[in-house]
Amino acid sequence: MNSSSFFSRREALQKMGFGFGAIAASDLLANPSALESPLAPRQPHFPAKAKRVIHLFMNGGPSQMDSFDPKPSLQKLDGKELPDSVKNTLQRTQRNRVGTVWASPFQFSRHGESGLEISELYPNVAKHADKLCVIRSMQSEIANHSPGLLMMNCGHPVLPRPSIGSWALYGLGTESEDLPGYVVLMPGGMPTAQSRNWTSSFLPGVFQGTHIETNAKGGEMIPHLTREGVRTGTQRNQLGLTRFLNQRHKNLRPGDERLDSRIHSMELAFRMQSAATDAFDITNEPEKIREAYGNTPVGRNLLMARRLAERGVRYIQCYHGAGQPWDNHGSLIPRIKSLSRDSDQPIAALLEDLDERGMLEDTLVVWGGEMGRTSTIQKTGQKDPEKWGRDHHVDGFTVWMAGGGVKGGMTYGETDDFALSVASNPVHVHDLHATMLHLLGFDHEKLTYRYSGRDFRLTDVHGSVVKEILA
Repeated sequence: MNSSSFFSRREALQKMGFGFGAIAASDLLANPSALESPLAPRQPHFPAKAKRVIHLFMNGGPSQMDSFDPKPSLQKLDGKELPDSVKNTLQRTQRNRVGTVWASPFQFSRHGESGLEISELYPNVAKHADKLCVIRSMQSEIANHSPGLLMMNCGHPVLPRPSIGSWALYGLGTESEDLPGYVVLMPGGMPTAQSRNWTSSFLPGVFQGTHIETNAKGGEMIPHLTREGVRTGTQRNQLGLTRFLNQRHKNLRPGDERLDSRIHSMELAFRMQSAATDAFDITNEPEKIREAYGNTPVGRNLLMARRLAERGVRYIQCYHGAGQPWDNHGSLIPRIKSLSRDSDQPIAALLEDLDERGMLEDTLVVWGGEMGRTSTIQKTGQKDPEKWGRDHHVDGFTVWMAGGGVKGGMTYGETDDFALSVASNPVHVHDLHATMLHLLGFDHEKLTYRYSGRDFRLTDVHGSVVKEILA
């Protein structure tokens, strides 16, 4: 064995807290800027409009013609069979999924100076109509949940690729030394495709999203965050010794990014013991603010998202709930009423809160799911309209954005009279990603990572910035 792998008893004692080595190690942990952190803040390719992203993920696929894409023309066709000429324009896998046209049972009205049309399901969000940029011509690739989620998050429906949050963190670093730079807030369980939605894939592990179960039983969102019975000074010295041992181990294995990630995670976990306890404790907020968001899982999540954003977290993703709550194949009317009621007030509170704090101008808020729904009935053998649903749809659905350098009070793109195809200005998921990266200050074609002999990027070989929506 190489003698360089050994160290003296004196060195070990020093690192364990019996000499100047422990002091140095303690100082190093107390002062993260002294470390060569892969998450140190970095400048983007050009001046950015947005410094951070809050992604409101309505997992399951919200119905566009019941929320932000009114289709009055469907009223004339309500109850009629979809013409074959329209069916034949759909993806082959969707032709057997569509049948009888079902006009939206919800009323739309105009709001704000812009006159943006929004469903009655979102009365509070509608008050912020002039902040919203509604893209009605979104397109994805596969009308199923797991590939749809991976497409929207990672830019590919099948192959393992880094998520957009990981790319943002890789490009910008984080402004927070004591919190993860990429946080995923999830109440009540995991979404479809689970942790692959926030994976760093072949990017170093430090860029992986940190999943927080915000509705955990017993109230412990981050297990084992603190250690009982161990004084801070003792723990600091223990971590100093561990870092010393890891560093020696690393020196014998240069280029092992997995080890770098583990070392960084350990040090971050130590610093999180105080920072995370504060960041996730919404009881520190004034009662007026807590009431505005609402004491619900979605409300608490969005308030936490704002607290994380103002503490320098770069990318925050808030899922609506476990599984795919917006996947309304049946009982759409009662379910979408409940889902929108759960999210309408908190989303409006988030937009207002960010605006009042002067954060909305450099915080990009994104709302949407992995797909939309068909404008036809999925009856599931029921005659009662309250039990009807809508099926998956990827060729013409809705995503909206606010703040962070996008124009407010506008719509972009449109679907056809049946809300089943894009009639103008299609926006593929790759285009959405290219635009989001542009707002963060990146040329999506130049934000790359060398892996397996080629330069990879979030948008692969696709994507164009939607310049018309930029402020």
